[in-house]
Amino acid sequence: MTRQARHGKLCRMGGPDVGVGLHYRGVTARMPALHACLCGIAVLIALPGCGGHPTRPASHSAQRASTIDIVDVAADDPQRANDVLIRAIGLVGVAYRWGGNTPEGGFDCSGLVNFVFRDMGRTNLPRSARDIAALPIPAVRDNRLAPGDLVFFGDASGVNHVGIYVGQGRFIHAPNSGGTVRLDEINGYYWRDHYLGARRVLR
Repeated sequence: MTRQARHGKLCRMGGPDVGVGLHYRGVTARMPALHACLCGIAVLIALPGCGGHPTRPASHSAQRASTIDIVDVAADDPQRANDVLIRAIGLVGVAYRWGGNTPEGGFDCSGLVNFVFRDMGRTNLPRSARDIAALPIPAVRDNRLAPGDLVFFGDASGVNHVGIYVGQGRFIHAPNSGGTVRLDEINGYYWRDHYLGARRVLR
């Protein structure tokens, strides 16, 4: 199986129990610990074997979608967003496991989102990425993303992956078998082509 194919098997549905500076208004001054964590994560991502981006095949460049213009906006509830992000960032490096929903047992994409939002966001979400995307809440318009927004990815068949938006175009997620919870860029290889939008749960 090719590397690209492996990344296509993102967060399988129907499993068991079906240096970033966050500068959104009113929160920067209260986030020194988060800023330090993010600086450390930037170093980890640069290391081999720490969940870096897949190498882009030369033949793929002509098939790329246009750059997604993301505008960072303030969270509706900055303190809850801050709590969610700190918890999620603390889980970077935890192993991926299909159906996983604990730090000890590993996470799949929706398991990670469920754990973080239940633990720090005081919010219970459906178990699958597709069901989370189908919640009766408005989609984020014009890619005006706030920290803590849920970002969705998929293909012609619909949503099959979810992550937590951090800021400056980056999101935290549990991407695939053999990987770990990590930070990626929405406009990075693979993700830009499969981005389907976002929803704001923290209100």
